[in-house]
Amino acid sequence: MCHVIVTCRSMLWTLFSIVVAFAELVAFMSPDWLLGSPRSDPSGSTVRSNGEVNLMEYRPSLGLYSRCLRIGPGSVGVSCGPYAGTFGEVASGFWQGAMLFLAAGTLVLGCVACISIFSLCFQSIKKKSIFNICGLLQAIAGLLLMVGLMLYPAGWGSVRVIYFCGSEASPFRPDQCSLGWAFYAAIGGTLATFLCSVLSAQAEIATSSDKVQEEIEEGKNLICLF
Repeated sequence: MCHVIVTCRSMLWTLFSIVVAFAELVAFMSPDWLLGSPRSDPSGSTVRSNGEVNLMEYRPSLGLYSRCLRIGPGSVGVSCGPYAGTFGEVASGFWQGAMLFLAAGTLVLGCVACISIFSLCFQSIKKKSIFNICGLLQAIAGLLLMVGLMLYPAGWGSVRVIYFCGSEASPFRPDQCSLGWAFYAAIGGTLATFLCSVLSAQAEIATSSDKVQEEIEEGKNLICLF
């Protein structure tokens, strides 16, 4: 029989698992990993009263497999899309490796997020705690994401990054570029992944407490403890 068990710690773990998976997916797909050096945009220029031409500037952005050519104040429009038509066209081998590890970690997190929803009704799989299994998977996903994030800056010496960031760009040195929100979101999501792994143990403790067992023995199918 299915017993729906809802506790503060189990709900917190479920919500965190969903948010972390979504954050990593959005960061992976975003082109805002690197913000390039400011560039003049003649199409957005204006003429001052004294006849001088005021050129607008924009900052291109570069992601793992996509880029945006016009962003920032004064831009006329944003032109975004993938720069790599195939996996082999990704900027560098390091970024290819980073994509593989990040994609694997995100996939695992997505699976755990789906399972976490059903954990409200099913707390075990073949007599093994679903929370412990998911916590282990989240720890593995966190390690995969860490490897991907460490490989990413090693690819800053690629030709495409040099074009975006300046001739002095090199591994772990982006020269004139700055890190975009997607990189920080990926880091934050990785740290939160390990937090979720810890919370899974707390969720297991909360759903298997004596109070929960007492209510199950009383014949209750919906158990809410806060």
